[in-house]
Amino acid sequence: MEHTVETALTMNVIAEKAWGVLDYFGGVEKFSVGVESSPIIGNQATGLGAKRHCVFYDKSSVIEEIIDYQDKTSLKVVLSEFTMPMKTMYAGFRVEKRSDTQCEVFMHMNFVMKFGPLGALMGLMMRPMMKSVQKKMLSGLAYHALTGNAIGDKLPPQEELAQALA
Repeated sequence: MEHTVETALTMNVIAEKAWGVLDYFGGVEKFSVGVESSPIIGNQATGLGAKRHCVFYDKSSVIEEIIDYQDKTSLKVVLSEFTMPMKTMYAGFRVEKRSDTQCEVFMHMNFVMKFGPLGALMGLMMRPMMKSVQKKMLSGLAYHALTGNAIGDKLPPQEELAQALA
């Protein structure tokens, strides 16, 4: 059973800036809580086929490869070589301009759990956690895009974060 989780967040950031942060594929550690480093694998830094190796502060890791890319609009990645109990996992972002000073960024995840019917049940229970991960990632994206400051292993205080969120 495939599970889908989607989150959207309106940001006090111009669409081109939000896209620029997402398009800098080797820089996800700048806005994603828990990602310690994300070096590019190979010579392609962005676009279809670009790959990165995300290493988390707990030393787990994942490989992500862009499998769908619409310049200045959206990208989709497939995740591989991870320890999570999933058969497959995909994630994607889409950026839409809302005004001269705001955009809305959408994030989606699609995943299939291992372990048959038990895994399908686990997937249902994981949806709220995945939604929380998405909200943190999008909040970190808004903060980094607005301030240029990296997130590290936790989001900044709410009063700092609030300036980036609409």
